[in-house]
Amino acid sequence: MEKDSGDGKQNTADMTQFVSSFTFDFQNRFQTINVLDEMGERISELEQSINDLRAEMGAEGTQPPPSPSKKDGSA
Repeated sequence: MEKDSGDGKQNTADMTQFVSSFTFDFQNRFQTINVLDEMGERISELEQSINDLRAEMGAEGTQPPPSPSKKDGSA
């Protein structure tokens, strides 16, 4: 029994579509990972800036304002 050449073309088209779809999905996931990495770096930089400001405030002898939720100890 001889195979129809149309089946081969369909299999090739199916495989091409699969590879194309897989590549597209892979690229999207990779871009998402890159965005998350960039966000993580920016957060780290922000944390470092905050820590630097706190250290600078401490070096100047500036005390943070008292927390409004704390009482003076009287009951």
